[in-house]
Amino acid sequence: AGGRGVGGWLCRMNAAFLFCGSWRDQTFKPENAMTDAISFKLNDKPVRLEVDGDRPLLWVLRTDLGLTGAKLGCGEGYCGCCTVLVDKTATRSCLLKVSDVRGKEVRTIEGLAADGKLHPVQKAFIEHDALQCGFCIPGQVLHAVSLLNKNPHPTREEIIRGMNNNFCRCGAHTRIIDAIQSAAVEMKGGR
Repeated sequence: AGGRGVGGWLCRMNAAFLFCGSWRDQTFKPENAMTDAISFKLNDKPVRLEVDGDRPLLWVLRTDLGLTGAKLGCGEGYCGCCTVLVDKTATRSCLLKVSDVRGKEVRTIEGLAADGKLHPVQKAFIEHDALQCGFCIPGQVLHAVSLLNKNPHPTREEIIRGMNNNFCRCGAHTRIIDAIQSAAVEMKGGR
């Protein structure tokens, strides 16, 4: 199918497209890649990589840097499983080229806790049992952090609207909303 027609569509729909079609062939073969020096701040530490600047940030984080908190869900930017913070804003890393973070600050779930203490959003997710399988949780937590950075005192409706594009197949949505409300109170203006 080579990524075209029904075969490529089915591969993407099944989240197995990493092993299907021309997208993988063109993007990840070393002989097709042009490397570029890309520097950015990752979880408060400077990073400099020699990589193909067109590679998705998600794959650079997972394969090159060993940070596997961001997950591949849909691969299309809809589900939120790949969410990271770029300059404190929730960003879908499956859609973002690594070259687009040059000179920016990137934070993954692995870098959210500080000085051995969980971030208030992480604590609230645990306290409210706002997780089941855990697959979507890194993206949910980081999106919630971004939301609270922009709006430190959201109403329940604003949380629902703000988190609307983060999918949880387990159905923990109401507990996630409760956790975000709780974190907002603890943060008292964001962190």
